[in-house]
Amino acid sequence: MMLVQGQAYRQEYGFNTIFLLPVNLYGPRDNFDPASSHVIPALIRKALEAKESGASEMVCWGTGSATREFLYVEDCARAIVLASERYDGDEPVNLGSGMEISIRDLSEKIARLCGFTGKLVWDTSKPDGQPRRCLDTTKAQEKFGFRAETDFEDGLERTIAWYLENRHTAAATAHK
Repeated sequence: MMLVQGQAYRQEYGFNTIFLLPVNLYGPRDNFDPASSHVIPALIRKALEAKESGASEMVCWGTGSATREFLYVEDCARAIVLASERYDGDEPVNLGSGMEISIRDLSEKIARLCGFTGKLVWDTSKPDGQPRRCLDTTKAQEKFGFRAETDFEDGLERTIAWYLENRHTAAATAHK
């Protein structure tokens, strides 16, 4: 609805609106509340808690076969600034990293980065969600020169470090 409204205002009044569609974001200050967090902060919290409690296994949802694309928050912020400065079009533009990863590979990577060496157990009674989510981000490169710069593992390491330093504050201010 916002896209159509923006296009109508652009056509009728010359109002410069742009419509950006970011993929799944991750990074410092994310929501780490186990009841409402998304996959990356949920896995980080689970892996750290499993490591710290000495657990031999960590339960992950679904089969691990679904794939996702993620974009580090600082890259997204830079994309928004670039788009607002350089893009003057009415077509929606996807913002992403162009890197797709399975939930299984993501879980293994996060467990390793968090120092959890136990077994990952897949609870197939939980949903996988959409089988695949990966965007074509070539328009962002063509229209306003955006390309994600943050290496995925580096972004995960920064997110884990932030959570370790701020977990008590993060738990107290979890999104409701």
